[in-house]
Amino acid sequence: MEEVQAAPAVQMATPPAAAALAAPPSGLVKFAKDSFAGTVGGIAVTLVGHPFDTVKVRLQTQSMAKPIYGGAIDCFKKTLQWEGVPGLYKGVSSPLAGQMFFRATLFSAFGGSKRWLGTNSDGTTRPLTTADFYKAGFITGAVAAFAESPIDFYKSQIQVQMVRAKSDPAYKAPYTSVVDCVKATLRTSGARGPFQGLSATLLRNAPANSVYLGSFEVIKRQAATHYGCEMKDLPAPVVMAAGGTGGILYWLAIFPVDVIKSAMMTDSITPAERRYPSIPATARALWAEGGVSRFYRGFSPCLMRAVPANAVMLFTVDKVTHLLTDH
Repeated sequence: MEEVQAAPAVQMATPPAAAALAAPPSGLVKFAKDSFAGTVGGIAVTLVGHPFDTVKVRLQTQSMAKPIYGGAIDCFKKTLQWEGVPGLYKGVSSPLAGQMFFRATLFSAFGGSKRWLGTNSDGTTRPLTTADFYKAGFITGAVAAFAESPIDFYKSQIQVQMVRAKSDPAYKAPYTSVVDCVKATLRTSGARGPFQGLSATLLRNAPANSVYLGSFEVIKRQAATHYGCEMKDLPAPVVMAAGGTGGILYWLAIFPVDVIKSAMMTDSITPAERRYPSIPATARALWAEGGVSRFYRGFSPCLMRAVPANAVMLFTVDKVTHLLTDH
């Protein structure tokens, strides 16, 4: 008898439409991964860095004629004395509540910018150059400013109330919470209210993030070459050192602009009462108060915050991104 051979199994091709429904678009997946990693990193940086930020904003905005604090350490001690540990976290609900949106914007913009810069006109990809990392950081800073500006504005409005209360015994805080501040600004200026100081945020963010994120990536790539490994396999201390270095370079690049931003954001929410209505007017007014030194108030706590906060955040984002990509 002849041996009867089994017919080969028929391979059914998955229709393109079904395949598209079965798996989400790669761009959406990448955006979701960047957003999640950025959110986790943002929460970490807020918890670690907010006390330093409170000290920075209070030093930047206190009166030159009648200063409340003698320096960063004095501000830290008096904040604990007058308000306890919660005083160091004044306004923290604004950055915490905004972390999902802001960090999602920041790191999805950075990831998208790198992919765009690394794609040729014919759709093929190429390795990013050193300049590409800095370009991606610049684009990211400009995009993220629109998400960060309202968060910084509400945070700063709450943080500065203690400074004003100590400077003027007759001062009465107009807000008891971030929610009260949101209601007041929307009532006074409508949708434009939360964007008080946006121009200064844009002027700060684009170059600062170019230096910050660009340097972080370049340092990691150089370290990977040195260790003979992929960037995702770098030791944690190396990644954290790269993040801390990027944070220091961020503030060295633009700190005077940040002082201008803080002045504009802590100004009156009523347009007719503002002392700092624009960047040029603010720069002139601050110069008249104290010359060059006026633009470096709060510099020391800012640098103190830069290393631990940015080391923790960028390490967290980096590792979460790689974990999501590898699984």
